[in-house]
This record gives sequence, structure tokens and C-alpha cells, in this order.
Amino acid sequence: MKLTVKDIKGNAQGEVDFDFPEVESGKGNQAVHDVVVAYQAAQRSGTACTKNVGDVNGTNKKPWRQKGTGRARAGSFASPLWRGGGVVFGPKPRSYRKTVTKSTRYLALRKALGERLKAGDVIVIDDFKLETPKTKGFLSFLLALEIDGTALLVSGEPNKNLSLASRNVPLVQLTTATDLNTYEVVRYDKLIFTRTALEKLQERLKND
Repeated sequence: MKLTVKDIKGNAQGEVDFDFPEVESGKGNQAVHDVVVAYQAAQRSGTACTKNVGDVNGTNKKPWRQKGTGRARAGSFASPLWRGGGVVFGPKPRSYRKTVTKSTRYLALRKALGERLKAGDVIVIDDFKLETPKTKGFLSFLLALEIDGTALLVSGEPNKNLSLASRNVPLVQLTTATDLNTYEVVRYDKLIFTRTALEKLQERLKND
């Protein structure tokens, strides 16, 4: 597949070949779903915690005697029936992580990337270097590429100036070709790759 390469001003600078093991039509959809669900589940902190009857701090004294008061029987102030009492079957700290095999993650990434390429949502730039970490320069770059919506910028190596310049732009996220995952591929409206990042991703997909 040939992709047009642009510079930071949006001008065409030639083409680049991007070949990777594509997924047959109709296959891989379940893999994408499983990987995205597993990713989102792993983001949950799982720290929700409630106190049961045994955890509630207070006296074990019986509120009133068993008989003769005309009131219902009560054995503890920590009863779930009372305000401030324990919680029945409340949440406790737990892990929400789901296990996904390496082959499923590989299939999902190929499927998601292939669909974004077919939809024309992938943009390739020759390189992106900022002399200073200024947000103004980064915004002019997005304007030149006519980015309207969310965007994921994939670089070959971590770029400090790029990171600093884009951190105040809420609709843009940075990553590298090594760290790119299926959730990021399907989440953003546009995927912007540098030429180096595309080459590294191509090698990664061939070796996985």
C-alpha cells in the first residue's frame, strides 16, 4: 500500500510503501473487541471499598433489651439496617484485568490498522521537529494538516519538545510505534505517523 508523505506544512513530499500482513475481510472483529475491552478493564483502579458489619467501628453493646420495649429486636448498632451500619455485599478492592493472548493482540492491531488505512484516516509526515516547545507552532502544524477532531501522533522516538508543545492540546495524544496499541488506533479520528514511526511499525508487525 502506498501512502502520501507530507511535510509539517501539509505539502506532499512523495510516497512511501507500507506493507504488513493484512487481515481477511470479516475476520478479526472479535479480536479487536476483546483487546479494547481488556485495555479499558485494565485502566480501572479497582479500589472501591465498603465496610461490612465486622469493619464498622463502634460498640458491640445491644441497643436495648430483647423483650418488653415494644420495638423490634436489635442486636448491634453495626447492622446494615441502621444508618452508619455495615454494607451487605458491598465492593471490595479487586483487579479487573482480563487476559488476552499475544496472537489475539497481534490480530486486533492488524485488523484495526487495516480498517483505518482503508478509511483514509492515516496521515504520514516526513518528520516533525520543533526547535522550541511552543504550543503555537504545534497548533499551526495541526492547522496545516487540516486536523478537525481528535488525533494520535505516532513518532519513532520520544520527542521532548513535541511532548511539551502538545500537552496543552486536549484532543491530541502522543505515542511511539513501539507502544502503539489497538485501543489508540480505534479511538482517535486521525492517526498521524512520521516516516520513521511507520517503518518501525512495519517491522513490528512483521516480527510479532
